Amino acid sequence: MTLTATKPATEPATQPATDWLAVCRLDELEPLYAEAALVHGEQVALIRLPSDEVMAVSHWDPHAQAYVMARGIVGSRDGSPTLASPLHKQVYDLTTGRCLTEPDLRIRSFPVRVRDRIVEVLAA
Repeated sequence: MTLTATKPATEPATQPATDWLAVCRLDELEPLYAEAALVHGEQVALIRLPSDEVMAVSHWDPHAQAYVMARGIVGSRDGSPTLASPLHKQVYDLTTGRCLTEPDLRIRSFPVRVRDRIVEVLAA
């Protein structure tokens, strides 16, 4: 499944305008699996954790030079959620984007929130 973000039609007057984009319903994401989404023209991998927290990182694998991270292996290391590249198994911290196995590599991470069971990604 490929998801495409849409901007909400209106935002409450009490909140400043932002670039939070609705991407999908939380129920469309399986826990411990990743899905690719297009956010402002950028490919993003969304990962739902068992706690229903959702993480978002770039779908681009800097080592393999391919858009494959949504097919990676979700796990954890020292209490932090991780995503391993499906091709060469580099392991990235989902919170920071830092590669734990090759310190010179990094993937971009994106702020995510779930409001009313809708997953929204902040794109800049």
